[in-house]
Amino acid sequence: MANIASAKKRAKQTVKRQMRNVALRSRAYTYLKKARKAIGTGDNSQAETAVKEAFSHIDRMIPKGIFHKNKAARLKSRLNAALKKKVVA
Repeated sequence: MANIASAKKRAKQTVKRQMRNVALRSRAYTYLKKARKAIGTGDNSQAETAVKEAFSHIDRMIPKGIFHKNKAARLKSRLNAALKKKVVA
């Protein structure tokens, strides 16, 4: 454990940030899961809405440092590919 006051403060800040980051990441993955589930049901309008919502949440995580921009792009690309595959099929 830290002995210096500034180090103690930084340790507390790190814990707070970590808790917030975990919550935000979890929320983003929840929206991804909802979108995948909606795509699987076959209801196009519901799937498109869920995908749009997931995209929005993923995009909001980039400036916060939760997702790297390339990871976000990869997640969105795969989700969109799954949606297009189901819509065409």
